[in-house]
Amino acid sequence: MLTAETLTRHELAGLRVRVVESSDPTLVGVEGEVVDETTKTLSVAREGETGSRLVQVPKAVATFEFELPSEDGDTEYVVVEGERLVARPARRTEHTGDSRWQ
Repeated sequence: MLTAETLTRHELAGLRVRVVESSDPTLVGVEGEVVDETTKTLSVAREGETGSRLVQVPKAVATFEFELPSEDGDTEYVVVEGERLVARPARRTEHTGDSRWQ
């Protein structure tokens, strides 16, 4: 089950995300759905007046706020330092126990 505690060990594609801090000021405020993830980046689909636009956000330079829907209809927001996400998605999601991605 996807919770605030286990977010960094789960697949991020499909989640709503917003960049809340970044060393690149042009990335702050980027918001949308994670559509792809690589070792070092998240691809975020932003909806705009002219349709959807894909933005590549480097994980290491950003702090993300993920939106986690819950079964009771409430929405929880989880802030994650991008450095915690820098890894191959498959490797990050397979770790349990004494993992830096807990």
